[in-house]
Amino acid sequence: MNGTKQQSPPQKSMANTTPPGIKMVRYRLDVGGKHQVTPEEIKKVLIEESGVDKNNINNLNIHGDYTLVELPDEMPQDIFLHLKSVEVKQHKLDIRRVKARNKKRGNNYRRRGKKSDKGSSDQVSGA
Repeated sequence: MNGTKQQSPPQKSMANTTPPGIKMVRYRLDVGGKHQVTPEEIKKVLIEESGVDKNNINNLNIHGDYTLVELPDEMPQDIFLHLKSVEVKQHKLDIRRVKARNKKRGNNYRRRGKKSDKGSSDQVSGA
């Protein structure tokens, strides 16, 4: 055991603290690092404008020009529409639900249009 390994704190991500049983959905916000927003500012706006519990805002990841965040699935439509027009640092959130990726594909997924050449090895060579 060397015991010298240090853990660095997460930089732009909030820990997952949601109680079990609450279905979470990933959303994209049109504000990000280039707008000089902090996770605390985004979290504060979401709490104040939507009434969501601070413990139900998870995996807040700020990228260049957008932010990904997980919120409870039961968000009412009128709150969702309101959040589209809410501004942080004079820039609209324009919240959108992110579609889940299909995890069932696996490694053997083949795109349409690609055809296997199983018969090509049966060609007669030479003469």
